[in-house]
Amino acid sequence: MTQKLEDIARALVAPGKGILAADESSGTIKKRFDKIDLASTEDSRRDYREMLFRSGDAMKNYISGVILYDETIRQKAKDGTTLVDIMTSAGAIPGIKVDMGAKPLAGPTAKIETVTEGLDGLRERLAEYHALGARFAKWRAVIAIADRCPSYNCLNANAHALARYAALCQEAGIVPIVEPEVLMDGEHSMHDIDACAEVTEWTLKEVFQQLYYANVKLEGIILKPNMIVPGQKCAKQASPAEVAEKTVKVLKACVPSAVPGIAFLSGGQSDELATEHLSRMNAILGGGSVPWPWSLTFSYGRALQAAALQAWGGKSENVAAGQRAFTHRARMNSLAALGKWDQKLEKAA
Repeated sequence: MTQKLEDIARALVAPGKGILAADESSGTIKKRFDKIDLASTEDSRRDYREMLFRSGDAMKNYISGVILYDETIRQKAKDGTTLVDIMTSAGAIPGIKVDMGAKPLAGPTAKIETVTEGLDGLRERLAEYHALGARFAKWRAVIAIADRCPSYNCLNANAHALARYAALCQEAGIVPIVEPEVLMDGEHSMHDIDACAEVTEWTLKEVFQQLYYANVKLEGIILKPNMIVPGQKCAKQASPAEVAEKTVKVLKACVPSAVPGIAFLSGGQSDELATEHLSRMNAILGGGSVPWPWSLTFSYGRALQAAALQAWGGKSENVAAGQRAFTHRARMNSLAALGKWDQKLEKAA
C-alpha cells in the first residue's frame, strides 16, 4: 500500500466532513423521482446531481467525497464540465459504486439471504474508474436478521466477497469502503436492539478476519457499518442514548485501531435521527481522556438528499432552494461528526 491510499482514507474522514452517497441505481432514483412526479431521464438525473454538486458551501465545508453511479461518473453538466471536475474543484473526492447488487444466496434461506455479486471483471473496471477520476469505491453486503438467519454461509460468503473487492481496490490505487449492512428494515425486521448488536458483532469479526486473509491494509480502508438499532417492526424501539452506547460498544469490540475512520450508513432512519445518533456517539468518544483511534462520520444517501429533492422538485427555479436544504443537512451532519449537533440548530434553520 502506498502512502497515498492512507492519505485518501484519512481525507475522507477529516474532522467535520462526511461522504455523500449519490450512487443510486437508475431503478432507485426513479422511485425517488416518482415521489416528486418527475420523469427519470439521463438529463433529469444529471440536473439533480449537478444541483447537489454545485452546492458550494456544502461541498467545500462538509462533504469529503461523493459515491457515484456508473452513469454519473461519465456525465457532463450543461456547460460541458464533467461532474467529476465540479466536485473535485470544491475539494471533494470522487468515488464509485462497483458492486452489481445483492442476489439470492442459493440454499434453504434463498428467500431471505443474499450475496453481493460483481467480482467478475472488477480488476478491469477499477482501472477504468481510476482513469475517470475515482479514488475510492463502495461495495455493500446485506445481512438480514430472521428465524435461523443470518447463516454462517451468508456471513462467510459476503465477508469473503468484501475482502476480495477490497484487495482489488487497493491494487488499483483506490480506497475501498467496506459496507456490511445488518438491515433494520424489511419484511423480517422484528428483532430487538440486542439481536442487532449480536449479529453486527459477528458480522464485523467475520469481515475483518477475511480482510486479514486477503492481505488488505486496514490503514487504507473506510468501514461503513450500520448503527446498532432495533428492527423497524420491533415493538420496543430504543432511545438515541441507547443506540449510541451500544453502537460504540460494538465498534470497540470489533474494529481494529488501524482503521482510519468509520462512516455510518443511515439505513431506514429518519434524517434527524441519523444525525442525532451520530452526534451522541461522537459525544461519548469525545468525553474520554484517551483519544479514540478512528473518526466517526457519515456516509448518507437519502438522509442527506431527501429534503433537497423535495425542495428542488425537478424545477430549475428551485435549484437554490434545493441547495439550501442540502447544505443544511450537510451542516447538521458535520456538527454531528464533531459531537456538536443540537436539536435547537434544526429548528433555527
